[in-house]
Amino acid sequence: MKRLFFLFGIMSLGIMLHAQSVQLVDRNWIDHMSQNNSDTTYIINFWATWCKPCVEELPAFEKINAEYKNQKVKVILVSCDFRKQLDSRVIPFLKDKNILCKVVLMNESDPNNWIERVDSKFSGAIPATLIINGKKDFRFFKEGETTYTELQSIVKPLTQ
Repeated sequence: MKRLFFLFGIMSLGIMLHAQSVQLVDRNWIDHMSQNNSDTTYIINFWATWCKPCVEELPAFEKINAEYKNQKVKVILVSCDFRKQLDSRVIPFLKDKNILCKVVLMNESDPNNWIERVDSKFSGAIPATLIINGKKDFRFFKEGETTYTELQSIVKPLTQ
């Protein structure tokens, strides 16, 4: 019986370590990300679990995340799902899809409070991607789907 409890404990620990945690962020987080002077390239993707094109492009972000994990490149997925869906929908989705990128959830009840802080051209449509590197004074914004090839063509020169 002790072995059974020990085995269960080890399995539970493994599940907890693999479980995706999601940080809640607000409009100030966007300002902080946009105004940093870091030499790290940040790839920030705005998406939601209910958005089919968003879900379809997630593997491209996962691939870039894995490819550049040892370089100064950080992929951050910003969930635009409702806060109340975090435990019931977002976290199970991340586990099911084995998402390893950092995930944050925009914890603002009114999207109009943060959309224009991302980019003046941002209508609020998702998916949308913001790529920034403060030290290199680089900023790229796009509404719509982004492919791995497109991400690679932007990120690769920033890492050389």
